[in-house]
Amino acid sequence: MGWLFGGLTLAAVAFLLRRILHMDGEGKAQGYRLGALRGGLHTIYQPVAQEVETQTAILGVTLNEAFDERETARHEMAWHIVRLAEREWERLAELVVGLQGVLNKYLPATQGVVIVRRVAVGHFKSRTVIDNVALYEFMDQLLFSSKGRFALQLRLLFRTSALLSKEFRRTCREGERTLDYSDEVWTRLDYHFHDFDLIAKETLLAFHTLLACQSPEGAQALASEVESLLERSRRVFLTPSPQ
Repeated sequence: MGWLFGGLTLAAVAFLLRRILHMDGEGKAQGYRLGALRGGLHTIYQPVAQEVETQTAILGVTLNEAFDERETARHEMAWHIVRLAEREWERLAELVVGLQGVLNKYLPATQGVVIVRRVAVGHFKSRTVIDNVALYEFMDQLLFSSKGRFALQLRLLFRTSALLSKEFRRTCREGERTLDYSDEVWTRLDYHFHDFDLIAKETLLAFHTLLACQSPEGAQALASEVESLLERSRRVFLTPSPQ
């Protein structure tokens, strides 16, 4: 019953966050604004941005609850909540990585010069991610084509998403098995979330940039693909674990 209660609580939190983050549908909840998108492109971008922001917020709230349980020495409950967070992480990762895949698919047909935002290594905290981003920073200096640099950035985002998901999953499984409450393990969870939040934001920025460079036909085709991503992401199944 503990898992069912936790799942229902998470669903309630998700509902409230969606209402808060979707308030004023023109995007006032966004913490990082870019130039205005022309025509109907904003209506393609905004639902994706809101969904990523909502899922990130839900994941953050869930992890914060786990940290609170750990602070009160309720270690078993803390790791049960981390398991719920792991499910939210997987759902968010599927959306973010799916979006990265769509961007990579539509990059070759993109018109004009694609502006590339460099992903700065100094913004990250996880050692694995820092080493990975540093390597791509070096490779970025060797490219002059805007599309080539953008493609490199997409590979960085994809690879870093995979690395973080693998590390987060491994930390969750090891910690739950041993009920590890050490600072080192919980700091790792904190750093993984911090870095994945940055990757999700960088993916949205890349989406915004690429969308602005699409032809009307390309934008409509891209819109169809991201809508399919959103439909899959919004399916929530609350299945209590067997006792």
